[in-house]
Amino acid sequence: MKIKFILPALTEAESSFWRPIKYSLFPPLGLATLAAFLSEEDEAQIVDQHVQKLNLDDEPDIVSIQVYITNAYRAYKIADHYRAKGVFVILGGLHVTSLPDEARAHADVIFLGPGEESFPRFLEDFRKGRQHVDATYISRARSLLGVPKMRRDLIDRHLYLVPNSIVISRGCPHHCDFCYKDAFFEGGKSFYTQQVDESLDEINRLPGRHLYFLDDHLFGNRQFARDLFRGMRGMRRIFQGAATVDSILEGDLIEEAAEAGMRSIFIGFESLTEENLSLSNKRQNLNRDYDAVVNRLHDLGIMINGSFVFGLDGDNKNVFQKTVDWAINSGITTSTFHIATPYPGTRFYSRMKGEKRLLTNNWDLFDTRHVTFKPKGMSEEELKEGYDWSYKTFYTWPSIVRSSLFHGSLKHQAKHFFYTSGWKKFEAVWKVLIEMKQLDQATPLLEAILSKITRKNKSKKDIASNTLAI
Repeated sequence: MKIKFILPALTEAESSFWRPIKYSLFPPLGLATLAAFLSEEDEAQIVDQHVQKLNLDDEPDIVSIQVYITNAYRAYKIADHYRAKGVFVILGGLHVTSLPDEARAHADVIFLGPGEESFPRFLEDFRKGRQHVDATYISRARSLLGVPKMRRDLIDRHLYLVPNSIVISRGCPHHCDFCYKDAFFEGGKSFYTQQVDESLDEINRLPGRHLYFLDDHLFGNRQFARDLFRGMRGMRRIFQGAATVDSILEGDLIEEAAEAGMRSIFIGFESLTEENLSLSNKRQNLNRDYDAVVNRLHDLGIMINGSFVFGLDGDNKNVFQKTVDWAINSGITTSTFHIATPYPGTRFYSRMKGEKRLLTNNWDLFDTRHVTFKPKGMSEEELKEGYDWSYKTFYTWPSIVRSSLFHGSLKHQAKHFFYTSGWKKFEAVWKVLIEMKQLDQATPLLEAILSKITRKNKSKKDIASNTLAI
């Protein structure tokens, strides 16, 4: 049996914030995980249209397409093309789970929720004959135990900046109203992990030193995370991951992560306004000291990628200046700004629809760079202009220099400066590397920036510096 897995590219036009490097960062691990359930006799191919040319002239037995909101129209077009030739097409992913009736019109089979349990069930049915296949497969059990090793051999590593991406959990223990992924895990466990030994084995199989954990919340199970970090000591790995505000402040888990090799972290600050956090059910951020979070990470030499959302009901025109000033003055290394986006399937979408505030159902615009609903505290034009201004202002040279100074050790400040400027100020270089299919040549530079830091170990009475050479 021949199966072709496809990740369609976005269907948007280039803009001043079009970032080709963003879509060349990570390989499609979800498709590689599904491919692991195939038998040795099956022939599999993974095509990531962000970095590869998609050939539509073939006729595999099955085409499996991963659909999310901003590639939905292209995904449907590809699906319709193959179905017209008699190829069996299956669709899954966030958008399919959010809008199954829409997706069903373009597929022979749709998958709702994660596929580790439902996809092998489908394969078993398909091998018996198409008449045995259900139209919809819904995730019935949530577990990563016994899941076979993902098919990394189907991924062309040199096409990605961070080929050593890894996912060791699913979902998130929190339920923010605007989170697109929350609906994906409804109807079962919303957060679960691998066994620690399986995660460590996967890490050992990856070459090089740099890892990027793509988990939504690497600290979501604190005991699992602690055992993982302790198991990683001595591996000489350098890694990045994501965690929440509250998980940084509680206990000493972030110190364990730093000891294991964490050098950069993604944190969803989202808003500096308590009203917004409460309205969005962002409980893990409520009444938390953001400055304490930032200072603790700087003391450990960990760079911060902060996420911020504009346009929530507690925002007015002052939110942009306030947020950017705080991010720069706090020494946030990189900032990811978003226009609040009501993704279908979320409580935010239901509320905007119920209040008749939705402006469009053009999924190409649901990329957090366009205004898709009527904001309460400002006009649509003011929200878009403020968002654009925030990105441009945060990444000016004066802002980069200002945010690099006075936070952490001199080495940490230098690392901050080179990482931030390299990420946003050398787009032409990234574009050339992408076009030459040589992103792997940039990975050693990334590791060099991340590798050596100064960590400050605090006690109640003094601060002692300790350089970690990795």
